[in-house]
Amino acid sequence: MWKKVLLFWLGIVVTVGVQAEGRTIKAFNDNWQFKRGPFPEDPVKWQAVWEKGWKEVQLPHTWNARDMQEQHNNFYAGPAYYRKRLSVSPDWKGKNIFLRFEGIGQVAEIYVNGEYAGNHLGGYSACAFDLTALLKSGEENEILVRVDNSSRPDVIPVNHSLFGVYGGIYRPVWLVITEPVHIAVTDYASPGVYITQKNVSARQAEVGIKVKIENRLGTVCRMELENAVYDAEGKVCKLQREEIIVLPQGTQEFRQQFRIKRPHLWQGRPDPYLYKVVTRLKREGQIWDEVIQPLGFRKYEIIAGKGFYLNGEKYPMYGVTRHQDWWGLGSALGREQHDADLAAILDIGATTIRLAHYQQSDYFYSRCDSLGLIVWAEIPFVNRVSTQEGPNAKEQLRELIRQSFNHPSIYVWGLHNEVYAPTAYTAALTRQLHDVAKTEDPDRYTVSVNGYGHMEHPVNRNADIQGMNRYFGWYEKNIQAIQPWIEDLETRFPDYKLMLTEYGADANIAHQTEYIEESLDWTKAFYPETFQTKTHEYQWGIIAQHPYIIASYLWNMFDFAVPMWKRGGVEARNMKGLITFDRQVKKDAYYWYKANWSKEPVVYITQRRLKEREKQQTEVTVYSNVGRPDLYVNGIRQSPARQGYTDVHFIFENVRLNKGKNVLEAIVQQGDKTHTDQIEWNYTRERKAGEAVPLDKNTEHWGF
Repeated sequence: MWKKVLLFWLGIVVTVGVQAEGRTIKAFNDNWQFKRGPFPEDPVKWQAVWEKGWKEVQLPHTWNARDMQEQHNNFYAGPAYYRKRLSVSPDWKGKNIFLRFEGIGQVAEIYVNGEYAGNHLGGYSACAFDLTALLKSGEENEILVRVDNSSRPDVIPVNHSLFGVYGGIYRPVWLVITEPVHIAVTDYASPGVYITQKNVSARQAEVGIKVKIENRLGTVCRMELENAVYDAEGKVCKLQREEIIVLPQGTQEFRQQFRIKRPHLWQGRPDPYLYKVVTRLKREGQIWDEVIQPLGFRKYEIIAGKGFYLNGEKYPMYGVTRHQDWWGLGSALGREQHDADLAAILDIGATTIRLAHYQQSDYFYSRCDSLGLIVWAEIPFVNRVSTQEGPNAKEQLRELIRQSFNHPSIYVWGLHNEVYAPTAYTAALTRQLHDVAKTEDPDRYTVSVNGYGHMEHPVNRNADIQGMNRYFGWYEKNIQAIQPWIEDLETRFPDYKLMLTEYGADANIAHQTEYIEESLDWTKAFYPETFQTKTHEYQWGIIAQHPYIIASYLWNMFDFAVPMWKRGGVEARNMKGLITFDRQVKKDAYYWYKANWSKEPVVYITQRRLKEREKQQTEVTVYSNVGRPDLYVNGIRQSPARQGYTDVHFIFENVRLNKGKNVLEAIVQQGDKTHTDQIEWNYTRERKAGEAVPLDKNTEHWGF
């Protein structure tokens, strides 16, 4: 079933990229010219610089693909220019012509033939510009885009501290050509169609469709508005038409309501069934415009102290977080990279994703719809408060909601992450953001996130859900401190909806040791993978026992760039990911979660990169979700394992290694199937804690 639904949804994506009835949508990504600053202030010098040195690029493009990733605080943030020629076809006479940018990092000004067409503040939301009055027919027109990714106090995020804001037109651009009466294109770059659902059950669902329409004819126009709901097999299950009169002034809203009997529900990963809504605008029987949007019938409910419910049934929220950048590419990703990330997230068994800390590609949200991943979407109000960001934070939230409104996978809008003083200002702004979200979309939850872990903190309790980031053992206390923290909140705040929204530890895969304490000083240079593994083993074991934590989101699925950091032996890198930045190595903690979450069989021996052993008598950990494993070392069966923190966690104690090469094999017999894993360790002599361990050559490929 999921393959059929995926093909159905991909058909919608392809339609948007080519031709919808009544409107034409063309990719506008080739043959751009690019010039990066800094630029001189002197006009004469400026002119000399301007005339030469243009480089041809193809979008998506960022100028920070390497410098934000390789060196601490040594990257270009400032102005740059993109330009491209556009010839107006005679066929476009009487049409309206728009440019829609999916993402520009992060402040943009658009010019057409030297005339100002508009600007956009924010690096992660889409923006659309009406070029109709500025283009010249029969001539080549110049489109010029000035882009600047400098930090500004009035644009969120106000710094590059937690992640880098990559400069450039780093997502695709589309040329949109419509009839003069059309479904709105410039309504915050939204689809212009908003689908709501009420009283969803297996028996019936109520659907509301709001359509925003613009009339540029200059006269009153009589049109026919049609909304059709198609199931995944392409069958029309509801069709509604009405005659409408569209006035020539201002954008107008038209609404239709209907019921779907016995809907096929969207059930998350087990059954992400999608319908589609086709909205058509007709005149005298001819289609003037058409927009296609997804529809997944689902009901989200959160009950404090009990958990998350999907369509009335409790649903596991196995959560990961994701930044959108890749090693060597920055944020200028194609569908191939998005799909690869999603494949890893599915493989680990995750059911929900926190897309941090900003609006991500609409393609990614669409794929989550079709794959059944439940999504937390948020704005980049993060890390620091300037007191000047309020208007832009509200604007970016409004853009996020309108552009992403119809994605059934999204259950919550994120308002802020770890922003504090001045606390009175921050609390007030959070309340205002909550009000914006509820005004735009009353049917979804809101969430804000605190890093202190105190429910009574003054910026807390201003959203529907309180998220808390806790790094026990890494930034605070010790690994085991998570349990009393949860139990204290359960006792004192039983009626609050709480989520653990970040937890974990950094892991440099070139750093390995058997000597692991209950906490680690993150200010030191040594970030062993084994400490990350221990952190996740213990803390997921506690989280799984406490339904009071409605959802948990480990930090992070992938290592990512932090251009202001120099930690753990790698510059400009956050290494809390379960997978390395280049997507080549899955760390041990990846398999810990896969064994706990996934239905795919897992038998996995940990510490495979700690090949040069420090102790002759040691422990061996095996993850197995297919039964209790047997362990053989150099062909000799070891004593049975003791159970660890969950039922997939097995620890073999007092394993004695031979000098030289040792072959370890874990075997599980499950019916007529045999599941195995095998690794090699080498032991030469005892080493003390802190003594250097030879580097595994297999890690040398990973751009340190």
